[in-house]
Amino acid sequence: MKMKERPRRLRRTTGLRAMLRETTLEAHHLIQPLFITHGKNVRRPVPSMPGVFQHSLDQLEVEVQEIVEAGIRAVLLFGIPSEKDEIGSENFSDQGVIQLAIKAIKKAQPGLLVITDVCLCEYTSHGHCGLLSPSERTGEREILNDETLQILDRVALSHAKAGADIVAPSGMIDGMVGSIRSALDEQGYSHVSIMSYAVKYASAFYGPFREAVQGGPVFGDRRSHQMDPANSREALREAKLDVSEGTDFLMVKPALPYLDVISSLASDFSEVPLVSYQVSGEYSMLKAAVQSGWLNEKEAVMEALISIRRAGADLIITYYARDVGRWLSEVR
Repeated sequence: MKMKERPRRLRRTTGLRAMLRETTLEAHHLIQPLFITHGKNVRRPVPSMPGVFQHSLDQLEVEVQEIVEAGIRAVLLFGIPSEKDEIGSENFSDQGVIQLAIKAIKKAQPGLLVITDVCLCEYTSHGHCGLLSPSERTGEREILNDETLQILDRVALSHAKAGADIVAPSGMIDGMVGSIRSALDEQGYSHVSIMSYAVKYASAFYGPFREAVQGGPVFGDRRSHQMDPANSREALREAKLDVSEGTDFLMVKPALPYLDVISSLASDFSEVPLVSYQVSGEYSMLKAAVQSGWLNEKEAVMEALISIRRAGADLIITYYARDVGRWLSEVR
């Protein structure tokens, strides 16, 4: 009796796998976050993020040189101010830690793209993303949207003046992209791009980051302006608003829990570069599993990042950027 022929799976040798790979991951797809603080000779570890540090300005030259040598082309800066107040004054000061960091990085590595986080939460005494006022209705403190926009404009302009290539508003304040775009254009900074945190979920995965920037809210939470993790159609509406206001990039944050959202935005907004942020909690989970001997670090990290790229992200912000750049160069 003759056996029925069955379709055969393609047997992949190493070379053939490389030729047939549908999704690629290269160093230029990655953005390295940096935490900048005041002081001298500071390289302070973040306990909940093994391998991540707060750096003082005098440490940046060596730091960015290593990043560039790993093939990474962009950094995202977060600042830890010397003092905090109700409006986050250092956030828009010419002598602010981020303004000084931009200048130091551009002097050390002129070709490195500098992206700056534009928000209030790291700089305000209350730890919220905007200016606050008691609600006449409830008596609770609520974000003053339009007043916050005025501060965000000042922050973005101060970063542009210092030499930032891209400003990244992250507070999900209504109208932030349009307001910042107008302010930049009016002051002669039309060449500075905007990378909007358009789709930012009220996620449980931000805890280690808040330790890194010492910026958790003193009271309440940020659910009034960050997205409900249960919603995906809302993400499309948020992205559409920011595109209409002139954003140059869209961002989804976090990454792995929202691959479906990344995929939807990549399909619906294919004309706008899409960024996804593999956030602190995602990084720390991988590190914890690796340190416990449960995962192979390189294999797990590469698989996670490839999945984000496969979902549709053009660029990935990740604390693993420098490590992955090195791993990729070793393969070659």
